[in-house]
Amino acid sequence: MQNKGLITLFAVLFGLVSLYQLSFTYFATSTETEAKAYADAKYAANMPDERDVAEIRYLDSVGNLPIFMGIDYNTAKDKELNKGLDLKGGINVILQVSVKDILEGLANNTKDPAFNQALRDADELQKDAQETYLESFFRAFDALDGENNLASPDVFFNKNLEDDISLNQPNDEVETIIERKIDESIASAFEVLRKRIDKFGVTQPNIQRLGKSARILVELPGAKDVERVKTLVTQTAQLEFWDVYKSDAIAGYVYQVESKIKELNKAKTPVAEVVEVAVEETAAAVDTVEDEESLDDLLGGEEVDAEEVDASIEFPITSKMVRQGVPGSPIIATFLEKDAKEIMEYLTMPQAKALLKGDMRYAKFVWEQPTALKVTNADGDVEDLMVVNLYALKGNKQNTPPLSGDVIVDALQTYDQKGEVAVSMQMNGKGAKIWKEMTNKAYTDQSQIAIVLDDVVYSAPGINTPGGIPGGSSSITGSFSILDAQDLANVLRAGKLPASAEIIQGEVVGPTLGKEAIDSGMLSFGIALIFVLLWMILYYGKAGAFADVALVVNILFIFGILAGLGAVLTLPGIAGIVLTIGISVDANVLIFERIREELYKGKSQKDAIKDGFSNALSSILDANITTGLTGLILLVFGTGPIKGFATTLLIGILTSLFTAIFITRLFVDRYTKNGKPLNFSTGLTKNFLRDVSVNFLGKRKMAYVISGLLILASIGSLLTNGLNQGVDFVGGRTYTVRFEQDVNANKVEEGLIAKFESAEAKTYGGDNQLKITTKYKVNETGTEVDDEIEKMLFEGLTPYLPADMTLEAFKSDDATKVAGRMESYKVSPTIADDIKSSSIWAILGSLLVVFLYILLRFRRWQFSLGAVTAVFHDVLIVLGVFSLTYNFMPFSMEIDQSFIAAILTVIGYSLNDTVVVFDRIREYFNEHPTWALSKVINEALNSTLSRTLNTSLTTLIVLLSIFLLGAESIKGLIFALIIGVLVGTYSSLFIATPVMFDTVKKKGIDLSEKKEDEVLEA
Repeated sequence: MQNKGLITLFAVLFGLVSLYQLSFTYFATSTETEAKAYADAKYAANMPDERDVAEIRYLDSVGNLPIFMGIDYNTAKDKELNKGLDLKGGINVILQVSVKDILEGLANNTKDPAFNQALRDADELQKDAQETYLESFFRAFDALDGENNLASPDVFFNKNLEDDISLNQPNDEVETIIERKIDESIASAFEVLRKRIDKFGVTQPNIQRLGKSARILVELPGAKDVERVKTLVTQTAQLEFWDVYKSDAIAGYVYQVESKIKELNKAKTPVAEVVEVAVEETAAAVDTVEDEESLDDLLGGEEVDAEEVDASIEFPITSKMVRQGVPGSPIIATFLEKDAKEIMEYLTMPQAKALLKGDMRYAKFVWEQPTALKVTNADGDVEDLMVVNLYALKGNKQNTPPLSGDVIVDALQTYDQKGEVAVSMQMNGKGAKIWKEMTNKAYTDQSQIAIVLDDVVYSAPGINTPGGIPGGSSSITGSFSILDAQDLANVLRAGKLPASAEIIQGEVVGPTLGKEAIDSGMLSFGIALIFVLLWMILYYGKAGAFADVALVVNILFIFGILAGLGAVLTLPGIAGIVLTIGISVDANVLIFERIREELYKGKSQKDAIKDGFSNALSSILDANITTGLTGLILLVFGTGPIKGFATTLLIGILTSLFTAIFITRLFVDRYTKNGKPLNFSTGLTKNFLRDVSVNFLGKRKMAYVISGLLILASIGSLLTNGLNQGVDFVGGRTYTVRFEQDVNANKVEEGLIAKFESAEAKTYGGDNQLKITTKYKVNETGTEVDDEIEKMLFEGLTPYLPADMTLEAFKSDDATKVAGRMESYKVSPTIADDIKSSSIWAILGSLLVVFLYILLRFRRWQFSLGAVTAVFHDVLIVLGVFSLTYNFMPFSMEIDQSFIAAILTVIGYSLNDTVVVFDRIREYFNEHPTWALSKVINEALNSTLSRTLNTSLTTLIVLLSIFLLGAESIKGLIFALIIGVLVGTYSSLFIATPVMFDTVKKKGIDLSEKKEDEVLEA
């Protein structure tokens, strides 16, 4: 080997750099351990909030203090090895920015029938289409009857776009302009979200726009308050300042609406079917009220008993009032939060709005933030009853506020005069002028100004300053915690989103599962590594020890590169690293087996080592390139943890090549440079499989029959039993829930079906943990729907949870909790279709790429056909095993993105094996030109048998270690890999090569009598 000194220097420097990169992780972890110990010593275990605050303060206080060679905690934390959600806990969401909202805004909220019909049609097209919403809209608009022009005054030729679009401009030109405007809006949304997240306070956040789509990925590892994060990323932050009506000016309208409802009910119009609802919940909800509130007050001054409940249908609005508004106050009335939606439907239905006259026609009804009212129920327990106040804003024909949040230049969490938490805001010059005029008018009229955020009133202060408030300063008060106020100030500083953003895919992992995943992952990794190290020494003696050193160096390089690149280490990533151990061992096994063969031929040790490394190089490169191609496809098509798997796999392939070819060679050459003997075997393995002679081609018909039966069984099961498709492919919500005691999954499932109509509960890990999946409201998104479903889930599981557990405790991400929701995952049907489509293309793409590579490498399509046939064989059998067994296996066998990663890895592994065999066949053609083709192939297969079994055995042991000891979430992935290794080893010997042999024979030449040149010509 040339340039040994240069390679040694590079290896040493690379190792030192890797250690330097990993030192940041060590220092950051050590400091955080000290902070946790400090917080634990200061506060008791039942004071988690105080402990968290103490821990944060400790880290803040030591953040800039040097730890080692000028490295401080803040620097170390910024450069430590990133851990994914499955290892650290946190939240990962994909947001869909509403292109529909942006289009409506660009069209100035037009009422044009053609435009709005196209939007409705686009909504329908999106349910099955793989195109963007904008493409669906353009397609729907073009399909409308008549000649419809996008540049008409009723659509996009308006004051918003008059500088970009001319009247009656051709549709194709307008489409280009609109596409650019949409892209600018989404880019704006991305920047708004980035600013919000930068101030959120988690380390190593990740936010990226997914291509040119309207989707934005947000990853916040370590984020503990899930609800806070959801609000942060979905809140539009449409801040508005409105004048409000006083209660006595609008209260009469409420009674008029109630009379109109009665009238409609008596007329038995369709509206009656909508508005006729019983209201007994109010009477049943409360028995007594604290804080000097009486039940009579709570029910609007009238006591309601059981006999009167049915009569309350005559008063669908007033019977639901908790209290009426005080004359002069902007609060019209107070209602229970659960009744708010129904009341708003009454007040805004067309028949009701027609009752308003003059400027009041434009009145806009909104709710205030919910507040808690303490009540005592029938059992004597005090509980919080959530109520909301109703306001009426002084709207206008344009439905635009006198002042909007665009004028806000700064916002800060502060305290008001009463010492309560508030958010102060500062406006620009234009805003300050309008604000002064508004507040002066409010002072003169003795009225209030409502500060409204996303159609929710946060406060409605009266003005006590003659002449109005100068300088453009204002503040928002409400039932804020300090964190709430800080987040709101952050959101206001960052600005509003140009359109609503909904979570179409989301994953929440609690810190408990993250810690368990790290522990199990590292345990499986350690055991697998120890086994491989011992096996290499047992099989190859001292040479095996040199390979072990190279393997340890390889692992150091992998972690160092991951840390240096800022890549994210995930649970599948750890699996990828463990699989890399098998890849690294395979390269050394190939080299050592070739050296042993050269020694058997009688070559000197020096020549055998030289030829062994040289002859093995072709097989090593071919095998790793084919695996690397499937890894690249995974990297392109995969998301989240799957990208982590692909990243570590690709890095591992590169480092394995370097360490196996160069590091092992350095040790071997240094040891044998003075003629010192080095055995590449031990007493037990010296002649193992040396003289074996199996007629593989002679057994091919039997193999075809066995494989044919397996494939028929697989296809039959796939057609009848199907596959257990996970939410990645069909949409839905999945929750991992842990209980203090073991539970019966079937009984839990029965109770949940009663709640959700569609639900599935399966044991997940231990008998005290379930994976619960539901498609209830699968087509609906938004935090309100998420909250509703989690509340229903909690109610359905209440019989199995601790008696004192609340909904908040069930949903919390407290690392110390022993029961409750540990993890949640949501995928909307739209993105599920995209995931399924990209997965299919990933598999087909990998097959095509590998077919072309083998064709290029071996220059015969028969080789490519044999390899691809073996791959199809392996994939079908893996799918068949999953289809046949998913109903009774004690672990999740859902077909999800992780399974697709497994399939692609199986493809890579199968090809790895096959390519090594094909390489040896090609080599034997050159070495034995007088042999018959069948003999060439059989001898080549027998010569690779030791390598095939050795690699398969070590890989299987590695995978079994992860399967038995690793995290529950990747058991399905690892099981697929285990099946893939078994059938891949079999198919490379009994399918790929026989298919290639039989295909060549069909050319009409008796290959058994031909020489190499005739064989190659065939």
